[in-house]
Amino acid sequence: MNAAARVFSWPLRVYWEDTDAGGIVFYANYLKFFERSRTEWLRSLGIEQQRLRETTGGIFVVAETSIRYHRSARLDDELIVTASLVEAGRASMIISQQVLLKTEQTPAQPAPLLCEGSIRIGWVDAASLQPRRIPASILDSLKHDTATT
Repeated sequence: MNAAARVFSWPLRVYWEDTDAGGIVFYANYLKFFERSRTEWLRSLGIEQQRLRETTGGIFVVAETSIRYHRSARLDDELIVTASLVEAGRASMIISQQVLLKTEQTPAQPAPLLCEGSIRIGWVDAASLQPRRIPASILDSLKHDTATT
């Protein structure tokens, strides 16, 4: 399934624990921000990962990431972290993600782009970690999400 899905946005504030000694977000924490946004995006579609594991025996795992950093976020910044489906296959999907600086957003100026990435997540059996097909119920939710755009 290739589709132009809606862009899901999740607000996030930068806390002390997210930064280095200089008050700048540590580069690896952007992956955590992406993870939170993807989780909340799936939750908004009625896909709760713990329930999926219990009912299907499967889980999502990150298989590949590509990240480009444009500008640093700092302590106390308000961010917007997005997630948007790029492609969904039988066993994996590619999600485009961005971190935007809400603190500098105005009616005349969009939120500046801080970081962008492409994340491939795969569906695996939780016990064996062997690849499996993504359950049809998940693919149906994703198709419905792209259809409402």
